Amino acid sequence: MTQEELKSIIIEEILEVAPDIEDDEIEVNENIQRSLEIDSFDFLKILTAMYERVGIEVPEKDYSKVDTVEHMVEYFLKLIKIQ
Repeated sequence: MTQEELKSIIIEEILEVAPDIEDDEIEVNENIQRSLEIDSFDFLKILTAMYERVGIEVPEKDYSKVDTVEHMVEYFLKLIKIQ
C-alpha cells in the first residue's frame, strides 16, 4: 500500500464518520479532532474503521501518534511494513 492510497483511505473514513465535512476542509497536518470539530467518539470510529480496512489496531497509548492525517499515514505505513 502506498502513502497516497493510505491517505485516501483515511480521508474516506473521516468523510464517512463526519459526512457534513467536505474533503477540501481536511488539513492533513492539523489535529483531526480540533480542526474538524469532531468528538472523541467519532475519532474512535475513524480508528475502528481503519482497523477494519488495514487490520491494524491503534492502542489508546498511541492516540497522540495518530492525531493528524499525516501522522496516521506514517503510523499505519510503519506497521504495515512490519507485518
